[in-house]
Amino acid sequence: MATRRKFLIGAAAAGLSPTTFFGISRSALAAKGKMSLCIHTNTSNTAGYRGALEGWAKAGIRNVELNARLVDDFLKTDTLDGARRILNDNELTPVHGAVSVDGLLAPNPNHAKSIDDLKRRLEMFTSLGLKNAYTTSGGSQQLTMDDYKIVADNMRIVGETARGFDMLMNVEFVRSSTYMSTLLTGLKLTRAAAHPNLGLMFDFYHFWSGQNRLEDMDEIRPGEIQHVHFQDVPDIPREMLDQTSRIIPGDGVSPLNAMLRKLAEKDYDGPLSVELFLPKFRDGDPFEVAREIRQKCEVVMSDAEVL
Repeated sequence: MATRRKFLIGAAAAGLSPTTFFGISRSALAAKGKMSLCIHTNTSNTAGYRGALEGWAKAGIRNVELNARLVDDFLKTDTLDGARRILNDNELTPVHGAVSVDGLLAPNPNHAKSIDDLKRRLEMFTSLGLKNAYTTSGGSQQLTMDDYKIVADNMRIVGETARGFDMLMNVEFVRSSTYMSTLLTGLKLTRAAAHPNLGLMFDFYHFWSGQNRLEDMDEIRPGEIQHVHFQDVPDIPREMLDQTSRIIPGDGVSPLNAMLRKLAEKDYDGPLSVELFLPKFRDGDPFEVAREIRQKCEVVMSDAEVL
């Protein structure tokens, strides 16, 4: 609520009506599709696949995002049927998955092997009922302008691979990437790839902690954002932020209300997946972590009229 008040004060100072955001009326935004709360298994990674999902379910969470590596760990001692039973018995819906395959986007002499690894992960995800997955733009190599054509080609190949499994693959731009760290670059490359089974993912942390401006969200075309990671950041210099700086939405200073409303304006009506890495979340009791996440996020989502 404090963040919302600050935003409204700023809007008034700029001469904007408190009933409009980015020129869109509150009533018009309210008519847009709603969003649903989700939690990423990275948030309770230490608890393992079963521990995380069963704890979250007791806290009333219904949508989950899976990391393939956590599923792999579970399969060392159990089966895919067992993984499905945990989802079904706890009335959980897997809505998105991290394939956790390196070398899919940037120029890579072993790209064919990366695609083979992707196929194995998509086959596993399909068996768990997933229709959407993602990869990231992580990497440290410096690219030339010609290399960006290869990135677009590789993204197209990733989309075509997903088509073979009747799935959608999304690309996450990450703050630390040397070639795709911003929303605008992500939009440009996704459009260049132009594949119907390829989308772009929006991460609140990577967006607000990186070299992006709130106004950059105006460049999103309706329907371009296919999945969202939902976090907040503390009131410290952006230069000090890192993966473990992510906190529960509503506990920090990100302009969550404005960002959620802009996503709604751009027709996003999917999950808001909370992905946190702080040890107190990762190593905490999944039930208590999920209960706190749900309480705080529902307030933020309700305030933004997307719940």
